[in-house]
Amino acid sequence: MTHLTTEQYSLDELSREYERLMAGVEKPGRYSGGELNTIIKDWGKTSVRMALAFPDIYEIGLSHLGFRLLYHLINKEENYLAERIYAPAQDMEEALQSAGLPLFSLETRHPMGEFDLIGFTLQYELSYTNILNMLKLANIPHRRVERGEDHPLIIGGGPGSFNPEPLADFFDLFLLGEGEEAVLEILAVCEEAKQNHLTKAQLKKELLHVSGVYLPEFYRIEYLQNGTVESITPVHGAPGRVEKRVIADLNDAFIPDTEIVPYIETVHDRLMLEILRGCSRGCRFCQAGMVYRPVRERNKQLLIDQAEKILKRTGYEEVSLTSLSSTDHTQIRDLVGILTGCYSPQGINVSLPSMRIDAFSPELAESFQGGRKASLTFAPEAGTERLRRVINKNLTHAEIIDATRSAFAAGWQKLKLYFMIGLPTEVDEDLDGIVSLAQEILEIGRSIHKKRSGQVRVTVSASTFVPKAHTPFQWRSQITVTETLQKQERLRSGLRGKGLAFSWHEAKTSQLEGVFSRGDRRLGRVLEKAVALGCKFDSWDDKFNWDKWLSAFQACGIAPEFYTARRRSYDEVLPWSHLSPGLDINYLIAEDQQAEKAVLTEDCRTGKCPGCGVCPTLKVTPKKAGGGVNI
Repeated sequence: MTHLTTEQYSLDELSREYERLMAGVEKPGRYSGGELNTIIKDWGKTSVRMALAFPDIYEIGLSHLGFRLLYHLINKEENYLAERIYAPAQDMEEALQSAGLPLFSLETRHPMGEFDLIGFTLQYELSYTNILNMLKLANIPHRRVERGEDHPLIIGGGPGSFNPEPLADFFDLFLLGEGEEAVLEILAVCEEAKQNHLTKAQLKKELLHVSGVYLPEFYRIEYLQNGTVESITPVHGAPGRVEKRVIADLNDAFIPDTEIVPYIETVHDRLMLEILRGCSRGCRFCQAGMVYRPVRERNKQLLIDQAEKILKRTGYEEVSLTSLSSTDHTQIRDLVGILTGCYSPQGINVSLPSMRIDAFSPELAESFQGGRKASLTFAPEAGTERLRRVINKNLTHAEIIDATRSAFAAGWQKLKLYFMIGLPTEVDEDLDGIVSLAQEILEIGRSIHKKRSGQVRVTVSASTFVPKAHTPFQWRSQITVTETLQKQERLRSGLRGKGLAFSWHEAKTSQLEGVFSRGDRRLGRVLEKAVALGCKFDSWDDKFNWDKWLSAFQACGIAPEFYTARRRSYDEVLPWSHLSPGLDINYLIAEDQQAEKAVLTEDCRTGKCPGCGVCPTLKVTPKKAGGGVNI
């Protein structure tokens, strides 16, 4: 289909057409733009224009912290412009196609294809079909080799960039790691290339010099007859290994002093204050805990000042202190005390997404919830101490029971418990341990709330373990759909009765996530075929279609089990072997072997350095808000 563009119609005419379409969709606020604190810049006065594209609907995309940060960071630069584009819902997609209109930005309603760069957030593997669908709606060819000089440069960033190989044929480049400094360097190279009238090929050679930038076309991949990767060879001067970008000191990093306030309710409709990055707990299943090392805290006063600025400019009624492990912040009690003291009288709540069991105290939890006794969330992850040692989750049964007893005694009546199934070395006794733990916690709650025992509720949520790149479990196999369903049924049968509730993740979506989390470039064909068959919004239960995905795999001659059910050897060349978050491969192997023996590894913030390699490799050190480090 040929789309209308600003070469055929004026921007005002296109905008009126978009307005007409918005009148006929379910939630026009997803596409209207113009929210409080939106930044609209003059295209004619900017030299480089970037579309920030989030491959999910507005309500989810606007809640993404990194996306919001880059929006304000780029727009504060006089010569650069950033506008937002989200995946349209089905009704808007159909309206665009019927009218022959391309996907557009919210700020000025420029067609997506008219930007110099399009930066996609790679937050979740099951959003990859949405990326290709958005390119299609913008009339931009999926494959890099099919795009010409006039097409935008397609960039990916976020956790998915640590193994972007399934997307390698579709993207021009990926940015590994933290983007505050790197994105401005990329834009500066693009600005100079435009001034010097460089070709796209010449521009890419210049981008090779930006640390953290990975251009997949500069790497040749060879495969063995058994389907594994034989070699990854850099060409044309590309580095043999791409290291992630990291901000050495978060106190010096850019942090927005305002936020966009949406017209419609979003998933996280609150001020999100990032108080630290990284995690040193060393959970062996957790990719974020591995790739975002080292731990760097923001100073208490900086956070307090930032909260005051943003609340004045937004009117938000909740401040969420976000990070991978917010209760690990060394000044968390002081920070919470000051924020709640300032804002609770104004009706502004201070919240935390979840509480670590070993950091729980009723006083701290109550201050986070503003005195409200809503449900509390804990994540034991596994049902037995043995399996928690396997995954390096240093929690004893006694610690879990003590924390939940304290929560009930302090007035809470509803607890949510998060677990994983299919973890390495898991046996039936570990699943039964989830059931018995939940039942024991329920009985404790009932004994404490005797007069209201009927209101005590324990909800167990079980997700399926998916091995991720750059973790100690990256070589492990993933359980099959059949095994997942059997384990879910065992839990379901045990977690019955008044006061107990059980929720779980769809087994087939976890299987697809597992394929793409450790996939290689050959999966690009499958992804493209799945989109052609109509796959999109795969993380949504009502949109996901496993049969279409199986048809796509079959059409491409690829077995999904090759990527999930197979245990990899330590000497296998992994598809992401040339991409590095700074971790030493020998550390990951040692951690995997420690898991087999159910041996714990110390947290480097409180114990000895485990030798993960991040600090010396990236030349950065952990930073506590109050100064000093344990290492």
